[in-house]
Amino acid sequence: MKVRSMKLKEAHTAKSGGAAFCSVLWDQKAKHLITASSSDVAICIHDSLFPSLAPKTLRHHRDGVTALALSPNSTCLASGSVDHSVKLYKYPGGEFERNITRFTLPIRSLAFNKSGSMLAAAGDDEGIKLINTFDGTIARVLKGHKGSITGLAFDPNGEYLASLDSTGTVILWELQSGKIIHNLKGIAPDTGLDVSTMNVLCWSPDGETLAVPGLKNDVVMYDRDTAEKVLSLRGDHIQPICFLCWSPNGKYIASSGLDRQVLIWDVDRKQDIDRQKFDERVCCMAWKPTGNALAVIDIMGKYGIWDNVIPSSMKSPTEDIPVKSKSNGVVYFDEEDPENSASENSSDVGGNSNQESEPPSRKRSRKQSLSEENSGEDGGEEIVSYPKVDTNKKRNRPSKENLDSVNMGFRGTMVTSKAKMQEPFQPGSTPVQPGKRRFLCYNMLGCITSIEHDGYSHIEIDFHDTGSTPRVPSMTDHFGFTMAALNESGSIFANPCKGENNMSTLMYRPFSSWANNSEWSMRFEGEEVKVVALGSAWVAAVTSFNYLRIFSEGGLQRDVFSLDGPVVTASGFKDKLAVVTHATDGLLSNDQKLEFMVFNIPRGTLLLQGRLPLSPGSSLSWFGFSEEGQLCSYDSKGVLRSYTSKFGGRWIPLFSATKEKSDENYWVTGLNASKVFCVVCKKPEDFPQVMPKPVLTPLNLSFPLASSDLGGSEAHEKEFMMNNLRLYEIQRTMDEMASVGLDTTSLDDDAFNFEAAQDKCILRLIAACCNSDKLVRATELVKLLTLEKSMRGAVKLVTAMKLPNLAERFSSILEERLLEEAKKAMETNIKENSVAPVTADALPNRSKAPTHTEALNAVTMSSSPKLSVPSFLRKDKTQERAKAGTSKTAMVNENLKVKQTGEETSDKVGKVVQQTSHPYDPSTKSSNKNGLNKSETSLGQSNRPSNPFLKSETSLEQSNRPSNPFLKAIIK
Repeated sequence: MKVRSMKLKEAHTAKSGGAAFCSVLWDQKAKHLITASSSDVAICIHDSLFPSLAPKTLRHHRDGVTALALSPNSTCLASGSVDHSVKLYKYPGGEFERNITRFTLPIRSLAFNKSGSMLAAAGDDEGIKLINTFDGTIARVLKGHKGSITGLAFDPNGEYLASLDSTGTVILWELQSGKIIHNLKGIAPDTGLDVSTMNVLCWSPDGETLAVPGLKNDVVMYDRDTAEKVLSLRGDHIQPICFLCWSPNGKYIASSGLDRQVLIWDVDRKQDIDRQKFDERVCCMAWKPTGNALAVIDIMGKYGIWDNVIPSSMKSPTEDIPVKSKSNGVVYFDEEDPENSASENSSDVGGNSNQESEPPSRKRSRKQSLSEENSGEDGGEEIVSYPKVDTNKKRNRPSKENLDSVNMGFRGTMVTSKAKMQEPFQPGSTPVQPGKRRFLCYNMLGCITSIEHDGYSHIEIDFHDTGSTPRVPSMTDHFGFTMAALNESGSIFANPCKGENNMSTLMYRPFSSWANNSEWSMRFEGEEVKVVALGSAWVAAVTSFNYLRIFSEGGLQRDVFSLDGPVVTASGFKDKLAVVTHATDGLLSNDQKLEFMVFNIPRGTLLLQGRLPLSPGSSLSWFGFSEEGQLCSYDSKGVLRSYTSKFGGRWIPLFSATKEKSDENYWVTGLNASKVFCVVCKKPEDFPQVMPKPVLTPLNLSFPLASSDLGGSEAHEKEFMMNNLRLYEIQRTMDEMASVGLDTTSLDDDAFNFEAAQDKCILRLIAACCNSDKLVRATELVKLLTLEKSMRGAVKLVTAMKLPNLAERFSSILEERLLEEAKKAMETNIKENSVAPVTADALPNRSKAPTHTEALNAVTMSSSPKLSVPSFLRKDKTQERAKAGTSKTAMVNENLKVKQTGEETSDKVGKVVQQTSHPYDPSTKSSNKNGLNKSETSLGQSNRPSNPFLKSETSLEQSNRPSNPFLKAIIK
């Protein structure tokens, strides 16, 4: 066979005349050629119709470009480089889109799946990243190689990924589970440290066979399912093959060797039909999608087009191209344990029970004649298969006619059998944006930002209140931190696993310390930090091993224990650490099933544990504590919830974004007792940019109430429910403080202010009920009033609205409340007297103990006129003791008065009882203003000067409205 030669055109200049690995690609319509070189930072897009035109160049890498990949529809171009980055561009325009991922070592190979939704990237790191191209998330990392990965190829049917490393090992991965199906060790040449030579491999267009460079200067074909050698192409290559590629119809293969030859093979006839000799080694080739041509590029950066590769007497390389399955090519990952997923998948899919644990998507034998024909060509290569398969078995494989329906059915089965679980996230962080500063942390205290620059990152810490917080100098980040947490004492940083040892780093930086070098760091080999949190004198990190690690502020490793499931997020507040984990796999409805736990770190106790509610079809977007320490969550449907101990511990919805503007998204940063603070983003943006500086917008908390039949009272109903929640939380806090012997006086004023505000709100609701003729509801509301003054105001309100029956009912409720208070006070006083009774000898000019009537009067005089609180009961031990002492003194004074008044007191008590049995009489006039003045003086000596009843007496005296005769008798 005559050896031809062709001239090449320079596209890239090699550094110092040295060899470099170069790449060449055709686009889908063969209008352009794309070239790159590991010695040049530029990517060149050449016009194939007008080759004399200067190529368009893309210069976004800082070092040579080692790998190119073009999506099947030619809309997205990916490039990998020696600078460790993988970048995406729009095609054919070439506009830079984003940095989709980074490695710690140079990239060597890239590959798109057939739908273009996933990009596989690998290099010297020995790990393969499967990246979702639509959002840049890492779907999976495949680890199993022991050398630089130089070749990647997706199975055209969307089931497998094949990879080849520099040691000659080929691994077949099942995409759904991420498992190693076959590990073929040493079947390809060992390229050593020569980066200008890349071991490559490629699937046939029909996906039936995998072509790999052989050890005998040949091309070896392996079965897609059994990994058996089915044939080899051995010809005139006198040195190992370094590149090969299939023609579009799968009938021909082009191979390039270290001997500077390119051979064209007829696969069916297993012989070479043409060859070309070059001055330098050809390191990459690409068949023209629409014609009989082959593009080549050598190690010196020179490229050319070999026209009429296939003789006209033979079938064109673009004729009879195999029809690919019409499935969408989307891969649904199985998150099960690799050791168990094989058997579980077969049962989930509902496969043939006779196949036992054999996975449904593999183990098909080639035609028997083909296997027998090449059975003697096994060169003794080591083939290790996972799991072992009986090669005599044939898998039930669909015919070409039924391939579409089978693929669609299989895909649908996998969608329903496994839902995607939410990935871990750091509260207050934003995704990586190429060339832009991003938030590592943003909370109510301040923010931490980072921007990548020349292989490292620049980190800054800013506080919202610059006057009361320290100024923290910026830092240079050489670790590549991707998450952080911030509080008043310091900041914590962490990064994912990277480097040869697969290390993850955790670093704490205090803002002030009495000692030098108070900063510390921890490293985890093979264990990746997923989420970090800070609290009072402690640091927490949750890792990929589901370990919760607790450190002291000084770096002491205090505790480490396992969580029940993979972590989603975590947050710290003072002594509390809250962690959210997956309770189970995702539900069939794609809902997340999450669980939360709250720990007290100093005490080492579990405070709370339960399920975390989410809106249907949503995921968790933010999680943390309010300024008062209430646990809160915010989901992707815009619902904010707060945890309360009411009803045994429940999550209460406090805010819904659907009630706000429809064209806005809300990026939550924190909240307090009345407002949620967020950054408003215009749709479709989900998070803010660092520049310009985002503005925090306070939005009112409100319950998602139903539309009420009280016109215009929705705001009052929301206020009523919110006040109830606050009063309950204050009471719970007071109970906790009292249980440990702490003084609750500091919360007394807050409780009283909320009581007064709640009474005002209830009075407005009563007015709305009266206007809407909802008198039963008004009666229910008046029973919830706390203060006597408010109840009298309600009586006056309904009287002014000309509702005498309702006024009479309100008066009865008031009188019943007053009697109940009197009885309770008397019982309390009797108990106190049983401990320290006042004897007759102790009373001057008195020969007997007080009578029952006198005791009742004494109790009435000493007790506070404040009403009982049905929904909020104050408990203050200090005030109770002071009140008890006041009651005893008042009793002695009252007994002295009784001696002078004789039987007058008992007659008045009888009148009180008689009057309480009659309805409220508005015509009754006050006849004892002097008595009111005296009661004001005695009440002024109470230990609770903030009681509004003391303030209300003056208004009662000056008021001309009828007074309650029951109250007059009691006070006197």
